[in-house]
Amino acid sequence: MAAFKGAIFKYNHLYMELPMITAQEAAAYIQHQDIVALGGFAPSGTPKAIVLAIADKARKEHEQDRPFRINLLTGASIADSSDGALAEAEAVDRRFPFCASRAIRSAYNKGKVKFADPNLSQLASLMRQGVYGVPDWGILEAAVIEKHGDVCHVYPTTGVGVAPTICRLADKGIFIELNEWHGNAVCGLHDIYEIENIGSRTTVGITSPMQCIGRPYLEVETSRIKGVVECCMPDEPSAINNPGETTELMGAHVAEFIQWNMDKGILDKNHLVFQSGVGSVANAVMGAMGRNASIPDFSLYTEVFQDEPLRLLREGRVKCVSTGALTLSPEDLQALYREIDHYRNRIVVRPSEISNCPEVIARLGICAMNTALEVDIYGHANSTKVCGSMMMNGVGGSLDYTTSAALSIFTCTSTAKDGKISSIVPFCSHVDHTEHHVDAIVTEYGVADLRGLVPEERTQALIAIAHPDYRPLLEEYCRLSRQKGGQTPHVLSAAFAMHDTLMRKGDMRLTDWNEYIL
Repeated sequence: MAAFKGAIFKYNHLYMELPMITAQEAAAYIQHQDIVALGGFAPSGTPKAIVLAIADKARKEHEQDRPFRINLLTGASIADSSDGALAEAEAVDRRFPFCASRAIRSAYNKGKVKFADPNLSQLASLMRQGVYGVPDWGILEAAVIEKHGDVCHVYPTTGVGVAPTICRLADKGIFIELNEWHGNAVCGLHDIYEIENIGSRTTVGITSPMQCIGRPYLEVETSRIKGVVECCMPDEPSAINNPGETTELMGAHVAEFIQWNMDKGILDKNHLVFQSGVGSVANAVMGAMGRNASIPDFSLYTEVFQDEPLRLLREGRVKCVSTGALTLSPEDLQALYREIDHYRNRIVVRPSEISNCPEVIARLGICAMNTALEVDIYGHANSTKVCGSMMMNGVGGSLDYTTSAALSIFTCTSTAKDGKISSIVPFCSHVDHTEHHVDAIVTEYGVADLRGLVPEERTQALIAIAHPDYRPLLEEYCRLSRQKGGQTPHVLSAAFAMHDTLMRKGDMRLTDWNEYIL
């Protein structure tokens, strides 16, 4: 059925027939080793008050020498303060998927929290298959709850994540945070649809970015709602830094590359649909595309919607947005709510298995733009782990888009840590995206278009956009590896020499490859 896209819902008190509890009372239900699943996507629309109460309970239990750790399933990352509180309280045993908080990342890397990193499009399906066990509790954030007898209509706030699946699977019950901060302007923006189980799946029938195929609300059996917690708490999106010269250059290169692909007929200028990743670089790339007059007005089918795309939406450069989350600053989000009638038919917020659905991404011919930590001379990309071991962030939805997009672009600055780290290396220390799906790499020095290139040609294209300090090192590695032979030449004993030098000396600029040549 088509989702409601009309008038704003009136705030009502039908939910008052449901049990009203405090966050502490909700946390009291949750026991050691329970599986807790949170709705929302990234910090957007994720529950906050109950999560903080769970962390507080963990501290008190530990003070009494009683074990208390939960297993946590989330749509993506959650609010930084929530992740930080859980990590500080040592309240989490296992966690899936994705992370962005420095505190929880540290806990992963120290082995204090068990973590794995599935693709976001697959998480709901994996939950339905029972891969992570049956969730004991589900916690949702809502703007409005409407009670209709045996069923409640729960209108999410700024993100959905795996909430539809949580509503069905949570075995012991559902808690709902009714967050007054959002009011009811957000109601009606959502398109809630859950993919069927394997063996009985039908087509996900989205053929244009704004097409809606579900309902504007979550359905929850009234009897399964254990309590409603009233709160008033804004989302905590990551801060977006003002673009510097390097990010501005990368943004300009991406915009010019998009224009070139349109001129060649590779991208259809009449049906431009983009995905943009998370963070300051992604924001800068969007800004550069908006300023390039040669790029026609375009649409977004993406997993996050940041401040710069909102500005372009206001200007009409972005025609419409399908997203998994409204990851806006509190100020911009409230401004959007005030102007919601103007945008109601131009924004739709979806569950992550739909916002990141490979089937839809391929059908819409999306151009995907994401960020890498490092890439290697053959085009593999590492989005997640520093020196192969230390988790930075999860893979998120970048793999979903990269593998299915019509054009997959990765951006990265040529160096990091004041030039001590090269983002282009002989061999990625960890591979999230293989050469088979990475079409182009962009640094401040230009674009390496890898399509149609054989391995030796790829090395030349990528070294050309490396930092000048590192080009001689990379060229020498290629010369040595060609002596060893092979279709994709490597000297395995030297492939991670730059990483090894960084770990031993704090700088990748090694002086002699020979000590690594066996």
